[in-house]
Amino acid sequence: MKQIRLITLAPGHFHAALVQKRMLPEVNRRCYVYAPLDADAALHLKWLAGFNARLENPTQWEVDFRTGPNWQERFIREQPGNTVLLSGRNRPKIELMRLATGNGLNVLADKPWIIDAADFPKLEELYQEAALREVLLWDVLTERQEITQRLLRELVCTPELFGNWQAGTPEYPALTIESAHYLKKNVAGMPLIRPWWWFDPAIAGEALADVGTHLADLAIWLIAPDQPVDYRTEIQIVTADRWPLVLSEDQFCTLTGLPAYPPDLDGRVVNGQLYYAGNNSVTFTLRGVNVKLTAMWDYESLAGNPDSQTTVAFGTKARIELRLSPEKQIELFVSARNRSDLAELFKLLARKVEELSDRYPGLDVVMNGMEAHVTIPDALRTSHESHFSAVLEEFARYFNSPRAVPPWEKANALARYYITTKGVELARKKRLSR
Repeated sequence: MKQIRLITLAPGHFHAALVQKRMLPEVNRRCYVYAPLDADAALHLKWLAGFNARLENPTQWEVDFRTGPNWQERFIREQPGNTVLLSGRNRPKIELMRLATGNGLNVLADKPWIIDAADFPKLEELYQEAALREVLLWDVLTERQEITQRLLRELVCTPELFGNWQAGTPEYPALTIESAHYLKKNVAGMPLIRPWWWFDPAIAGEALADVGTHLADLAIWLIAPDQPVDYRTEIQIVTADRWPLVLSEDQFCTLTGLPAYPPDLDGRVVNGQLYYAGNNSVTFTLRGVNVKLTAMWDYESLAGNPDSQTTVAFGTKARIELRLSPEKQIELFVSARNRSDLAELFKLLARKVEELSDRYPGLDVVMNGMEAHVTIPDALRTSHESHFSAVLEEFARYFNSPRAVPPWEKANALARYYITTKGVELARKKRLSR
């Protein structure tokens, strides 16, 4: 079995480095970086050097950095590896993916692959090219690795417990997923420095196009588990919205390490304040189920909360919810649709948790008033940073046999990017019409 040999192109997001936070036997220690000699590349190399220098489980990456004004042409000519890793500026990402696939290289790319609906045909063409050349395309969908999301999916997919999905309405959806992210935070023990272009939606995309990729993926993952969704006939966008996060220049400088706003952001600065496209929502139907997704950013959490994602799912028998606890952890709660069914629901839930104990040891069910709390031991909880290595392991499983990828993965990739890009498009039109 051949090893994965990574070629990172134009890294600009810390996720590119997190994929390499842990070494795997399936991945060759020698990796390549092709990029301009800029602050983004320098920070990426700093991350990898830090992983190599840490005291606990240090990595042993041998990094071959190839730069210059013609770095793309040099990459095409040399191609020293077999897998392109992408996590940087979002707008040019689809073109780099097409470049890699057209040269017979596998692609492991962080979300989002596209940020505008106008690029959606390119995504369809990309999959056609990948199939023709038998190369692997893989999205870095870290939320699928989260234990609470996996348990939620197990319960939703248990009809005797959850029932069927309610239809809901656009005003009262049957599924709501809401994410709250913070710009100022630490990653791998260091304050996160964000590049200036992060705050330009023409380069980075709006919140729904970026973080919303995870939300759209989870919605499909829950409502149509392991089934292909046809975005043309099974998804109808109902409404969408957008509103800015207003940042001061001091806040911007703290986040980027720059002394002032760069000229590139002049169009987004009003009276000294930066209007960051950090908040979106979209409501749509998926196979008749009304869904609302909301992606939000704030400068920092004054309460010390981590980035988090909350979910409420309504079935014909139960309501299942993921929410942030006072201990700042996402917890899983289940309640019966009818109070008279609570005792029976508790028995069914306890039985389900027992069935899951082989895969998830230590789970328990505790009654808390009118709802049941599925308690999750710390041993099953993994950090967001560790999920990137888990995605790399997932990629490695399919690396030597791309035909083994479930057929629903391609269809549902198209479906999630249809939701995010059409949602952004509709939100922009809505605001312009006011």
